[in-house]
Amino acid sequence: MRALRILVIVAVILGGLFVAADRLAVGFAEDEAAQQLKASEGLTTTPDVSIKGFPFLTQVAGGELDDVEVGIENVEASTGKPGESIRIADLQANMRGVAFSSDYSSATADSATGTATIGYDELLKAAKSEPTDVGLGFTARVVGLSDGGKGKIKVNVEIDPPALAPQTVSVLSTVSVKGDKVEVQADSLPSLGGADLAENVVRSITDFQQAIDDLPGGIKLDKVEAAPDGVEITVKGSNVKLAG
Repeated sequence: MRALRILVIVAVILGGLFVAADRLAVGFAEDEAAQQLKASEGLTTTPDVSIKGFPFLTQVAGGELDDVEVGIENVEASTGKPGESIRIADLQANMRGVAFSSDYSSATADSATGTATIGYDELLKAAKSEPTDVGLGFTARVVGLSDGGKGKIKVNVEIDPPALAPQTVSVLSTVSVKGDKVEVQADSLPSLGGADLAENVVRSITDFQQAIDDLPGGIKLDKVEAAPDGVEITVKGSNVKLAG
């Protein structure tokens, strides 16, 4: 019995040491991965990298991590136009099957899913915010975007009719993903001061698109929905490059 007790005590001590070593190793790996991701993607802030699963050292020995979560604040994504970008306030991604090279210089995830948030002030940059001639002496421009409820965006349009004071009308719009673009399209058109303007003319103001390209690791837009603080986008990807 004494020998058994000693064996149990030794096993507990060794197990504790292994857990401590494993947690130290995973902490170091998370910090290194965050720095490499920051450098490879040219990020202005250091991302938050969390390696899930236990034990970590066993996963390393197998050359693949089961589950890695990445959080990045204030990502500057390309709009496809030279010198223009759009700020993503919060990008959260869950990477599965992250394989890395033998020298740990590169890592690629088999699949990735996540969410991203774009504020209405950022999305507004894609709308026509300067007065635009829509015919019959009228000008119109988009002056604000907000949550319209039930997944819709409320688009506020300022109408400036001839010889009358400007007025603001609101339309509920559907937001969707089309390829690498977030598309905003009015469900019904507003009356511009009672003027009979062509639908395509009115939609040239109310409807717009915002391209969002070159997201970290090559992940792509999947779905989008209006939310209180902006549009919430679902992203996904395969063979997502994390570093190297």
